[in-house]
Amino acid sequence: MATTKRKPIGLAWQILIGLILGITVGGVFYGNPHVAEWLKPIGDIFIRMMKMIVVPIVFTTIVLGVSSVGSPKSLGRLGVKTLGYFTIVTMIAIFTGLFAANLVEPGAGINMATLDKTDISTYVETEETTQDQGLVEKVVNIVPTNILDAMVRGDMLAIIFFSVLFGLGVGFAGEKGLPVVRFFEGVAAAMFNLVNIVMKFAPIGVFALIGVTVSTFGIESLGSLFKLIGTLYVTALLFMVIVFGSIMKWVGIRVSDFVRVFKDELLLTYSTASSETVLPRVMEKLEKMGVPKSIVSFVVPTGYSFNLDGSALYQAMAALFIAQMYNIDLSIGTQLTLVFVLMLTSKGMAAVPGVSFVVLLATLGTVGIPPEGLAFIAGIDRIMDMMRSVVNVTGNTLASLVIAKWEGVLDSDQLDEYMSTEGKQDKVKSA
Repeated sequence: MATTKRKPIGLAWQILIGLILGITVGGVFYGNPHVAEWLKPIGDIFIRMMKMIVVPIVFTTIVLGVSSVGSPKSLGRLGVKTLGYFTIVTMIAIFTGLFAANLVEPGAGINMATLDKTDISTYVETEETTQDQGLVEKVVNIVPTNILDAMVRGDMLAIIFFSVLFGLGVGFAGEKGLPVVRFFEGVAAAMFNLVNIVMKFAPIGVFALIGVTVSTFGIESLGSLFKLIGTLYVTALLFMVIVFGSIMKWVGIRVSDFVRVFKDELLLTYSTASSETVLPRVMEKLEKMGVPKSIVSFVVPTGYSFNLDGSALYQAMAALFIAQMYNIDLSIGTQLTLVFVLMLTSKGMAAVPGVSFVVLLATLGTVGIPPEGLAFIAGIDRIMDMMRSVVNVTGNTLASLVIAKWEGVLDSDQLDEYMSTEGKQDKVKSA
């Protein structure tokens, strides 16, 4: 009698199972400190494994992409279009966050005496260090004195700057640069294979990370802050459906198809609250969708520092939440000032730990909002970070498609084929 081969469980389902088990274990053992002691190291190991891959992939792919772009003029045009698109979408995200906060008023009527305050001293120290640097010094620091040191610190702007220049040098070398190109092609291929190996541990990592979060904060402890969380989640979902959905329609894809193709990456991003964990797989899939390597390797890493739409939306909403909590009435002019300041402070800070809190600390005082109000929402930051990370990843993924179409180099036939098969090529490859 013939035996039928059982179909393996897909990665998305494995991650979902890990997510549910983590919530269950965290809820059952809520308040038990041993859960964090046992599970946190497992989650940290998974995040560290993904982070160790990010810098090599960003470096190699940018070098390969820039070396194939051609002239600096072409690269400059690509950079202007990319940063222009990032600025517009980020501005829309900030205004969306302000509109939702003004409409719902999640901070109105909250009794601060009933809220627990979290120690935010580490964020304050980071913000003070950042504030000590003027605008000119920040620009100067983009140029690394030691690229190895920049890689160790994960200074993405410095890494991107060096990678672009190195890629141009390789391109200008002509035939003499071909051995360098082949070397980096081999390194990139090896790193992407390493991603597939590490991703096999994703469900375990998700289980551990979620288990720690729920066991530490619980669900009932959200209390009066649930309105802020709900407002953020609903607003973020509407932003992705309406704003990103409109952009997807212009590109030529449907929201449902986009979700099917990137469901593994979006679910992993949500579970780990980290966009770093999916950056390599997103870049790999975009190339399969018909986006040239030169655009993927430039737009995605650059967006990691300059296109944090979910973070921008959250920062605008959180600022108004704290103002409402302190009964501070912000005029339209003050809110427009907030928009301008957020546009400046939110750029180029992806490598800073606790980026959203650091940005808010640098922003609140400029519009008369007490920065210490962040202590009341620091405890639920991870829950909100999960959703804003999903928006960040979706925005950066979509940006590559937009720029490729804008440049007239998006392979529409390859895009339609890949979207219609819903990424079945990846399933065959992993089988």
